[in-house]
Amino acid sequence: MSDGYTTRPLTSETWDDFAGLVEAHNGVWGGCWCMGFHPEGFGDSPDANRAAKRTHTERGSVHQVLVYDGDECVGWCQYGSPAELPHIKNAAKYAQGAAEPPRWRIGCIFTGSKHRGRGVASAAVAGALDAIRAAGGGVVEAYPEQTVDRPPQRGAYLHTGPEELYAGFGFVRDRQIAKWRWVMRAEV
Repeated sequence: MSDGYTTRPLTSETWDDFAGLVEAHNGVWGGCWCMGFHPEGFGDSPDANRAAKRTHTERGSVHQVLVYDGDECVGWCQYGSPAELPHIKNAAKYAQGAAEPPRWRIGCIFTGSKHRGRGVASAAVAGALDAIRAAGGGVVEAYPEQTVDRPPQRGAYLHTGPEELYAGFGFVRDRQIAKWRWVMRAEV
């Protein structure tokens, strides 16, 4: 893996690593626990989100690559089929121009605050694409935000990643679904 990072799937065996990173960041985005894209979406509380994510992990209904710097979990990339990750931002606009559904979606990307700007997100996407390839590949969609020609976003964190991250992996714009959000696709 690039920059000395390694990746491992989120499983019961790596749960504590994932949970440690989430807890170190106050549940991530107000306690979402990376549940927003799942069928049930966000629960009533951070504790409900944690429990739901743990249940997905234990029954194997989550696809998520964790990024490690040595033994420390420093980030992740969530991916899955549209059935596994049905909730995307700007869903109504997405549906208006929808082509054939992708086989895979990349949901959120997260990098621990002390490791941002060091290639963790790139390692996370690379790990997810490797896992997708190993599972038979197909069309993959991502829903990043445009950062070029956009005013600076003070304090913003792009939970779906910046467009240029995906472009570096061969993703191309398919269509715009919000002022600064695009559907990008690649064949893996």
